[in-house]
Amino acid sequence: MARPRFPRRFAVPGVAFLLTRAGESLVTLWGVVTIVFFSLRLTGDPVVLLLPVGATPEQIATLRHGLGFDRPLPVQYVEFLGRALRGDFGVSTRFGDPALPLVLARLGATAELALLAIAFAVVVGGLAGATAAMRPNTRVELAAMGSALLGQATPVFWLAIMLILVFAATLRWLPSGGRGGWTHLVLPVITLATYSTASMARLLRASLLEARAQDYTRTARAKGLGERTILSRHLLKNALIPVVTVLGLQVGLLLGGAVITETVFSWPGEGRLIVQAIQNRDFPVVQAGTCVLAVIIIGVNWLVDLTYMLLDPRIRVSGTAG
Repeated sequence: MARPRFPRRFAVPGVAFLLTRAGESLVTLWGVVTIVFFSLRLTGDPVVLLLPVGATPEQIATLRHGLGFDRPLPVQYVEFLGRALRGDFGVSTRFGDPALPLVLARLGATAELALLAIAFAVVVGGLAGATAAMRPNTRVELAAMGSALLGQATPVFWLAIMLILVFAATLRWLPSGGRGGWTHLVLPVITLATYSTASMARLLRASLLEARAQDYTRTARAKGLGERTILSRHLLKNALIPVVTVLGLQVGLLLGGAVITETVFSWPGEGRLIVQAIQNRDFPVVQAGTCVLAVIIIGVNWLVDLTYMLLDPRIRVSGTAG
């Protein structure tokens, strides 16, 4: 008896969708690495910063040859790509150590800051957005959305400085910088999470209000279900898809904002290391750091895609995001 044949797109749900994302991710990673490589070469010759003032042309030429900067730029690029595929981004011109392990050693501090900021944004922003959506046209909604708007409009560096002035310099409740106990985390986490918290609150409120206007919500309310039950069983799942999208994007914003936050609070993370490497024209460290950040952001986007497939079965069937 012949076995029934099904359309290929139903054979393995979501494979086409994930394979498409994989190809896009590789192209994106290659683009980031390429742009960073050529952009760094526009900042100037790092050899000038490595030698003392008054170095002879012979000394400069010798060091440039030793670092490989005397070769044509296309040759340097091809050699860099070959080494990068093996995880070798060169040796830091400032520290004298391999660049990738140097970056990975600082990644833990950045991850600690970013994960706590994400958790803060999800909990506080989620509560604010849900409360505002369940109490529309009230003072509660006005206060929540007003605070969210203010949080989105506040620059990260200004907020960090104000928090240091108030809680560290004036009240002396919290340390102004460095990494130590939980008190050292409070100000950096609040600074880093403020924008994401505000975005989460506004988006969740809008998604919940849209879901409340749907027929299935009116049906659930007609059955006599309470508002909390409707929120937990019906509204949240349908409102989470756009929230998950923004949450994935917020990871990139948090890692980008961590560069400023870590610099202001002297937090020994990857962002601060990259800033110092740019100032010193430490090309290997900058290239390794940006590549690691790009891989993390791409990985998070993959998790978002997988979450899509769990929340929306249509993606698993069709293999598309629509």
